[in-house]
Amino acid sequence: MTNAGEQAEILALRYLESQGLKLITQNYRCRYGEIDLIMRDAKVIVFTEVRMRKSNAFGGALASIDSHKQRRILAAARHYLSEQRGSPLCRCDVVLLNAVSEQGIEWIQNAFTE
Repeated sequence: MTNAGEQAEILALRYLESQGLKLITQNYRCRYGEIDLIMRDAKVIVFTEVRMRKSNAFGGALASIDSHKQRRILAAARHYLSEQRGSPLCRCDVVLLNAVSEQGIEWIQNAFTE
């Protein structure tokens, strides 16, 4: 049985694949942090944070990705890139799922940078 976080990642993955992205790896972990999904969008590596909230209290899903969380994602992304050959283009995206929203999934490309 999967928990809500795993279900959110599955929904986000399916959505991104329907938009033409290809999965590289899921739940990449290193000492700096975790990246939910690493995808490829043509020649761009996309580091994706998935967030789901059942309520819009406290700002909803987007507000939960604070500057501390962004720094951890960026550090993990740098670590991942250090293991790759070359210097690929990359970006950090966010996929938001709000259980109370009728909009369903919101995909924010280039959500944050260093």
